[in-house]
Amino acid sequence: MGEQVSEGKTFGGAVSSARKKLGLSQKELASRVLKEGGSPITPQYLNDIEHDRRSPTGEHTVMALAQALDQEPAYFFLLAGKVHPADVRRAAMADPKLVQEAVLAFRSTLAGDRKR
Repeated sequence: MGEQVSEGKTFGGAVSSARKKLGLSQKELASRVLKEGGSPITPQYLNDIEHDRRSPTGEHTVMALAQALDQEPAYFFLLAGKVHPADVRRAAMADPKLVQEAVLAFRSTLAGDRKR
């Protein structure tokens, strides 16, 4: 996996940040993200996701975006609101350090939001 993006606090922000780090246009990324039927998503749909006007339609889209952007799928699933407690337990068993870092980052973000 590539370097994890953390600039975006939303799913759309993370997608946009990762895309820009890779130097891809929205059109280029959209052509790499295939729907379950095999056709690519549209640049307009990607634009709506990046601007948080739309959420990904399903888990397949979240996974496809994570893979196309060389990002950790669990992070994208978390931002997309598609993480279940069982997923967190499995992740904690597989890589406790990653989960600890995620929890610390989450707490830090909450603390920063409270100061505003």
